[in-house]
Amino acid sequence: MDVPYDLTSYVRVLKMATTPTSEEFFQVSKIAGAGILLVGFLGFIIGGIMLLLTGDAGGAF
Repeated sequence: MDVPYDLTSYVRVLKMATTPTSEEFFQVSKIAGAGILLVGFLGFIIGGIMLLLTGDAGGAF
């Protein structure tokens, strides 16, 4: 691992990076939020199927 080369490549990437515009930020936020909701919905569906099949919610209660 060549540390000086790695550091220069990281610095080069950071110099090229720019702050996103408001529109870009909101678009990425909407996509990330939709992904989080999708994963949560899938977990809810899987939990419901487990409840129907086993009759046990799988909780600690």
